[in-house]
Amino acid sequence: MISVDGVTVEFGGSALFSDISFVINDKDRIALMGKNGAGKSTLLKIIAGERTPTKGRISAPKDAVIAYLPQHLMTDNKRTVFDEAAQAFSRIFDMQREIEELNNQLATRTDYESEEYYALIEQVSALSEKFYSIEEINFDAEVEKILLGLGFLREDFTRPTSEFSGGWRMRIELAKILLQKPDLILLDEPTNHLDIESVQWLEEFLINSSKAVIVISHDRAFVDNITTRTIEVTMGRIYDYKVNYSNYLVLRKERREQQQKQYDEQQKMIAETTEFIERFKGTYSKTLQVQSRVKMLEKLELVEVDEEDTSALRLKFPPSPRSGNFPVIVDGVSKSYGDHLVFANASLTLERGEKIAFVGKNGEGKSTLVKAIMKEIEYDGTLTLGHNTMIGYFAQNQASLLDEELTVFQTIDDVAVGEIRTKIKDILGAFLFSGDNITKKVKVLSGGERTRLAMIKLLLEPVNLLILDEPTNHLDMRTKDILKSALTDFDGTLILVSHDRDFLDGLVSKVYEFGNKQVKEHLGDIKSFLQKKKIDHLRELEK
Repeated sequence: MISVDGVTVEFGGSALFSDISFVINDKDRIALMGKNGAGKSTLLKIIAGERTPTKGRISAPKDAVIAYLPQHLMTDNKRTVFDEAAQAFSRIFDMQREIEELNNQLATRTDYESEEYYALIEQVSALSEKFYSIEEINFDAEVEKILLGLGFLREDFTRPTSEFSGGWRMRIELAKILLQKPDLILLDEPTNHLDIESVQWLEEFLINSSKAVIVISHDRAFVDNITTRTIEVTMGRIYDYKVNYSNYLVLRKERREQQQKQYDEQQKMIAETTEFIERFKGTYSKTLQVQSRVKMLEKLELVEVDEEDTSALRLKFPPSPRSGNFPVIVDGVSKSYGDHLVFANASLTLERGEKIAFVGKNGEGKSTLVKAIMKEIEYDGTLTLGHNTMIGYFAQNQASLLDEELTVFQTIDDVAVGEIRTKIKDILGAFLFSGDNITKKVKVLSGGERTRLAMIKLLLEPVNLLILDEPTNHLDMRTKDILKSALTDFDGTLILVSHDRDFLDGLVSKVYEFGNKQVKEHLGDIKSFLQKKKIDHLRELEK
């Protein structure tokens, strides 16, 4: 059992949160919720021991292992993937080495009667008892199982970590955490760099093989599937719900309605009391009543209504110019880089107004086919864009193409036309730009902020084919809802490359799966695709 006792964090005199206390029990799987800036990541770092609170403390048993996966990190570049993952067992290997050294000393020393010799015997006995109490582990098999589950291939095991992108290095860090079998796993946005299959594998691992887990994630399906408890950080305090995310949303709505009712009643009472004081403050016969009511108002604890979620804001695309009936026709397209074949003989026909998803493991060619459609790379086969097809493209590097000298407001004002211009501040607010933020220049924005700004800019340009490559990675749940609603209403054609099942659900009507050098068409939405994949998976196991 790990407890958070009276934790307060202050920045420059104002409190991020005050006097927070809760207990983390074995087998608790907790979602940490709250809007951006509420202090979720800070709280996670404090529990991990990476930050010190202004007041309060974290209490844990002496031998408790707390493992933390932050949003951004880099692993050691010199080791191979397998050796880096095996670092999870370094504590056990160190113990083994120490026992061997102590035994060597006992074998070579001859002062059998001395106190030092007896002390050595006691030391080696205590260490050996601890070492042999650890369950028998086949280290190599454990490392292999976890790496394969997280999407690595066997041939990746011997490659140096320096050859992998940041997202894949994040998976290596996640592998190390899972291999330690910690008492508490702290995960900050773990699914941002995982494909759908790896996310499903991680869910099953956390549900069946982990002890306690606290997770911050904007992947609603992931959070719903794994968590049994939701802690919301809001306005400097916490609310602890013993339910998963979906049920928490219902209870939170009820709580806000109750607060609003109490607030309205209290405001009415304050108004009536103030009116009484004003009317009778000079009347001798009412002096005691007036004084008593003044004191009552002074002592009154004001009811606060928690921050309102403004996800009701609707973002509407400008009407898209009409394209031909078939904006994209891909016929027998193949792509290789040298000897490496990415995919062969891919064919698909996209009808006007259709919304489709590209899914599959990372590295199987989803972004490659997008680049072919964008005419950014050469390929074999035929790829035709229909009459009057106007493409709006969002990729992770989109943020780097913004004009760094413009402010946030100017960036959007330049592309907004018609009535949307009156709502620029609302739209920026929906994507978490408010107050002084909208006058900041693009060059001082963080990577996540630039990504969000590039997304808004794209949404306001009149196009009829939208191609979005992992658009939700830097968006919180509220902003994702706004984007999803806008895409649902979009009257053009949409290609979405994403591993966010909840985002794709109800948005796309066809799924193209990339894998084994092929591109397969699946009719139906993402739910039916996943159900079908589960059946395929079971049949493969039976073989």
